[in-house]
Amino acid sequence: MRTILNKSNNNPIGFFDSGVGGVTVYEQVKKLLPNENYIYFGDTKNMPYGEKTEEQLLIFADKIFKFLEEKGTKAVVMACNTTSAVVYEKLKNNYNFEIYPIIQSVSKSIAEMPIKRIGVFATQATINTHCYKKELQKYNSALEIIEIACPGWVKIVENGQENSNEAKQAVKEKMNEMMLLTPEKIILGCTHYPYLLNVLSEFAPANMFINPSIEFAQIIKKDLEQKGLLNKIENESFEKFYVSKSPENFKNAASIFYKIDSMPELILN
Repeated sequence: MRTILNKSNNNPIGFFDSGVGGVTVYEQVKKLLPNENYIYFGDTKNMPYGEKTEEQLLIFADKIFKFLEEKGTKAVVMACNTTSAVVYEKLKNNYNFEIYPIIQSVSKSIAEMPIKRIGVFATQATINTHCYKKELQKYNSALEIIEIACPGWVKIVENGQENSNEAKQAVKEKMNEMMLLTPEKIILGCTHYPYLLNVLSEFAPANMFINPSIEFAQIIKKDLEQKGLLNKIENESFEKFYVSKSPENFKNAASIFYKIDSMPELILN
């Protein structure tokens, strides 16, 4: 992670994802750092990212990074496993702020868990990169990784259908496939997937699932502390949400994890 230039401690922390999934990370970070200022961008127009090409993802991410740079962010959280897997390495040195990619940030602590076999549920684009496997095995080469793509799960969440029969059937199908391979833990390798935890827990104990957002938030807090970048001004913080499509749908879908008080602003990117 690079040292950033000309940033004030009260500059905002930016977040982005293809939609509401990143709210699972945002909620954890805000809980730990309530005095910070925040900007969140949900690229609802172009979701789901997991079905996009690398070229498309590079274009989307670059536009969002530049938007957040214009807003003066001191750090940007890639609250999206797909972009962390596909574009982080290509874009990480192009902007004047800290960048925190979720997969690369949490893999060390997950790899150090006392287990031998771990599953990963993720989007097709993330699975295609084998990013979780590569990052986890950097720290534990003996760890066996089971990777399963879950097409359709993001749309279920974005459409607010996490308790529908469609969701239960989609989860059941992938859980049956995963459990045949006997993992000890399963990483929810897309920030949308914790929205499905109630359904997932019908097929395996809830403590079997790893939500990387929790550890990720701790890592972000610790790094900002070490770099002296935390906001020292209390009781004056703000948050601002932006989306590229359907602000009301975003606000409603996000409410499972976080209550957004005002309507997100529509940005036509």
